[in-house]
Amino acid sequence: MKYVNLGRTGLKVSQLCLGTMGFGTPSWRPWVLDEAASAPVIKHALDRGINFFDMADFYSLGVGEEVVGRTLLKAEKREKLVLASKCLYAMSDDPNDQGLSRKHIMDSVDASLKRIGTDYLDLYMVHGFDPHTPIEETLEALNDLVRMGKVRYIGASTMYAWQFVKMVYTSRLRGWSEFVSMQCQLNAAYREEEREMIPFCRDQGIAVTPFSPLARGLLSGAPQSLRNTTDHFTADQYGDQTSFDIASAVARIAEARGVTSSQVALNWVTQRPGVTSTLVGVETAAQLDEQIAALDLQLTSAEKHELDRLYTPSDVINDHNTGRIPRMARPASATQEEVNA
Repeated sequence: MKYVNLGRTGLKVSQLCLGTMGFGTPSWRPWVLDEAASAPVIKHALDRGINFFDMADFYSLGVGEEVVGRTLLKAEKREKLVLASKCLYAMSDDPNDQGLSRKHIMDSVDASLKRIGTDYLDLYMVHGFDPHTPIEETLEALNDLVRMGKVRYIGASTMYAWQFVKMVYTSRLRGWSEFVSMQCQLNAAYREEEREMIPFCRDQGIAVTPFSPLARGLLSGAPQSLRNTTDHFTADQYGDQTSFDIASAVARIAEARGVTSSQVALNWVTQRPGVTSTLVGVETAAQLDEQIAALDLQLTSAEKHELDRLYTPSDVINDHNTGRIPRMARPASATQEEVNA
């Protein structure tokens, strides 16, 4: 496993980060693995050299953090792990148990630390942009978490570039801790973040840690998984003809190279300019091995062109336009939280 600096920080993270939305309890979503099924996959990630693990309080409404934290801390020393979590989405019906207010951030980090079983998080992220809270309130609270030692670094996810720029420069002007990473959606069928968000991050030395490299499963070569047939992620965000055409191109390249579609799709993301560590979500150790092997694949210029030439502009996927998807009207089948998680 190759290790890279998380942006301009000195923190070393594995080139692949294990996404943990699929670990927790199937009572939250039917495709989520319970602890007995999750533990072997998480332990295998450790065995293969992954040290970077991405969590969120919203995943299985906290059970995900419990499962991942319990498994990791039984298997490895805390100082060898890079643990990340996020907050924003509603954890209950309480109106203050959501958003990015100082109250919710302070309550959320304490709850996450308790569930995971650790005294600190290496990276704590806002899961999106909260238009109902002044950014100064959010940023000062995050800065205080760093000063208190509960959080080592802070990051952000899923917002417009102008919103992220405003938050970065507000922190800089106030002398507060700055975001060191941006977690955004990126794959061969969705590249809108390459217009403004990723160039800004590259210019500022901010790590880019993309999620959904397989386009919610569309580019995996096997999109009819339990997840994609029950939560509608693929249809909601990648239900247009351009996405289908790109998926077909990925499959053709994979067949010609004697590799899987998942490997082609993941390698495309890992090789994009500015990408630091890519999140992967897997259900088995074999799937993880397949994803790790993709790091050694070298796509030719012709193969990259075959994927790039099919792309057409699309809507940005974030908190403010979850009623739309790339290149076509979006069905009203997924909640805002599910779309952006």
